[in-house]
Amino acid sequence: MNRATAFAAHAPLMGVPGAASPPGGEGDWFRGAGGLRLRAALWTPSAMVARTPRGTVVLSPGRTEPIEKYFEVIGNFLARGFCVLAHDWRGQGLSARLLPDRLRGHARAVEEFLDDYARLLDAYEARAPKPWIMVGHSMGGALNLLSLEAGEDRFAGALLSSPMLRIKTGKRSMWSVKLAVRWNLRHGKAGDYVLDNPDDPFDHTFEKDSLTSDRNRYDLWRQQLYACPHLAIGGPTWGWLAFALDAGERALKPRALKAVKIPVCVVQASEDDKVWKQTNRWAARRLGRGRYVEVSGALHEVIMEADPLRGVFLDEFDALAGYVAPPEGQAATSAPEKGAA
Repeated sequence: MNRATAFAAHAPLMGVPGAASPPGGEGDWFRGAGGLRLRAALWTPSAMVARTPRGTVVLSPGRTEPIEKYFEVIGNFLARGFCVLAHDWRGQGLSARLLPDRLRGHARAVEEFLDDYARLLDAYEARAPKPWIMVGHSMGGALNLLSLEAGEDRFAGALLSSPMLRIKTGKRSMWSVKLAVRWNLRHGKAGDYVLDNPDDPFDHTFEKDSLTSDRNRYDLWRQQLYACPHLAIGGPTWGWLAFALDAGERALKPRALKAVKIPVCVVQASEDDKVWKQTNRWAARRLGRGRYVEVSGALHEVIMEADPLRGVFLDEFDALAGYVAPPEGQAATSAPEKGAA
């Protein structure tokens, strides 16, 4: 059954000096699972870059992240001749929030997110030229992988940045965290902040909690956030934490990993304090055509890192794109080597 829904009026794309929406893009609203209004945007490369687009990059952000945070890398993909389809997950960006308090980072069920993603692809399939390359960061990367494991077969390759397959829980054991999640959900506290910590995004600082070592990119994102406060998300709820644990456990089933046959590269930050890099390495090795690349010195947000570290991600993208979507008139390059690099 085709889940595509007619687009409503165009959706806004916010920008600030130094971080404006790349040219050639247009935002739209589409309907996700349960009729929620969700935001997406499609960019087309300039005819001076590519007479015919090489294909489409479908870009999925991580938790709290809106489309706007990815304007720079969207520009990188456009410069390589690709269309780019980016979207806001339910509960963040300008997509419909799940609780009256917009700052609560909430989620209900993995199935809702996967349904939304399928509806996104259905809605844009006629407008997004193939081959398609999947790119996802953190939460987006985990959901992307789950969609492949569930049988999504429209992609030629995937590049996942620090996917959220097993979150770090600080000094608390995973067993105690799962116990706390079950207790709070059972007692009707799914919409409460984890440990009553709102984690006000407007109180963050580069020195205290930046997820990149690149201060300029961090400051540009802060400017975007202050220019459009509606983009902000605070701390996660118990419901979101339950969703995150469930998503990771589902994605890590060996049989499901082995069933993914397209080339998938996991680009992992070596200094990641949000997800376990050991788990991501383990998962990459069990994919049918998986590759694991660790970026030495990088923090969690590899795509937002300093140029030499971020360059590793772009190099891996170029290797994958050269294989699945070579430029017009050029032969495909050899497949990226399976295993670790």
